[in-house]
Amino acid sequence: MRLQESGEMYLETILILSEEREHVRSLDVAEHMGFSKPSVSRAVGLLKSAGYLLMDSAGYLTLTESGRAVAEKIYERHNTLAKFFVGIGVDEKTAIADACKVEHYISDITFERIKAFAQKSPS
Repeated sequence: MRLQESGEMYLETILILSEEREHVRSLDVAEHMGFSKPSVSRAVGLLKSAGYLLMDSAGYLTLTESGRAVAEKIYERHNTLAKFFVGIGVDEKTAIADACKVEHYISDITFERIKAFAQKSPS
């Protein structure tokens, strides 16, 4: 199943938050993303039913293996693209915003070529 951009964003956010704190709740996701609690609850329910997330009895969210794989892929794309954009002269704020948009739509082959190019380029 191909996730929509919003699903990828939720998974990426949960990954980021889980690196910052021991437990992640839907409320944490809502606050971080600036979304309403009902919107996040709906998304969490969809991601749980698709097998990307688990929620324990205390309401703590955990990425499944497939959820973590998607989140890490998107997060790597975000970081690599933002650095690449800055490297070609885009200001950091714009680079981050553009990376956030592009990370969900760029093909695997194009991303891998940008990544390889960026790794060969002097910093």
